[in-house]
Amino acid sequence: MNTLNPLFANYSPTAYADALPREQFIDYKIKPLWEGMPRIAGPAYTVQLVAGDNLMLHAAVYNAPTGSILVIDAGDDSHAVAGGNVCAIAQQRGIAGMIIDGVIRDIAEIRESKFPIYALGCVAKPGIKQSITPLNQTIICGSVTVNPNDIVVADEEGIAIIPHVQSEEVFAIAKQRTEVDEMTSLKDWKAAHHKKIMHLLNQQS
Repeated sequence: MNTLNPLFANYSPTAYADALPREQFIDYKIKPLWEGMPRIAGPAYTVQLVAGDNLMLHAAVYNAPTGSILVIDAGDDSHAVAGGNVCAIAQQRGIAGMIIDGVIRDIAEIRESKFPIYALGCVAKPGIKQSITPLNQTIICGSVTVNPNDIVVADEEGIAIIPHVQSEEVFAIAKQRTEVDEMTSLKDWKAAHHKKIMHLLNQQS
């Protein structure tokens, strides 16, 4: 996987919550479109589309490096920007998945091929292929600013965008948090939790 650290996928987006502000988690409306989708992680390859036009997403499929995740701002949700064939080609090229602030189609084909895709939903009508825009530039997807090579971690819990300049620091915090959680029994967690809640309630009285 072409990431700064191949272990980013070891941890769910929830593990990165201690290290990232809310602004780094993509809008929950963008979600996995088939059940049982595996967690994906990799560097963002960004795509800005013109509303109703999917040309540059299709171009990105042939330009994005192996292991990358396409992060797409579709411009609107009026037309599908990708379908079964383009996702199959992306999968063949080693693209790890797509995060789309927009809609797709052919979900049955995509589900059958087990290609990871997160989007707002499905619309049967595809867009046109006419407008050329630069690939791999800073975009906004799901209300989050995404830069090329930012690390994307996505699963059923949500989608974290880790700024690439902070990626190792954020990873270290997520790793430490996970290790502490794994060593803490429910009994010990409950005791600490109860003490904390009682303390907070007493502060308010």
